[in-house]
Amino acid sequence: MDDIQTRLKETSQNCLVAYESWDEDRQDKKAQEALHAAIHELRKVSSRLEIDLAVSERNQSTAKPLPIPAHKSSNKNSGVAILDSGDVSNVDNGAQKPIIQKSAPRRRRAPRKPQS
Repeated sequence: MDDIQTRLKETSQNCLVAYESWDEDRQDKKAQEALHAAIHELRKVSSRLEIDLAVSERNQSTAKPLPIPAHKSSNKNSGVAILDSGDVSNVDNGAQKPIIQKSAPRRRRAPRKPQS
């Protein structure tokens, strides 16, 4: 944490100096570029701090990971084989399985005739 603390102090001080320099002469392009660079560095430090905070919260959390929902973990077509003709055959020991029909392929619409 000392590294982030020193970076935060340095970059915030640099940003403040760049802001004061730009505030004196708002038309100075070099001061404006220096302020943009200082703000960018300050954002990088704050992002690093935010990442460390999230990692710390995750490590302290005692919550168990959420289980996979049943509708996502089950195989919807387990034990059912769909044949090309649309017939369904049960794969395991003759148990009754739901009949799944393949829909007929969609027919393409004929192209329009050109207007004369």
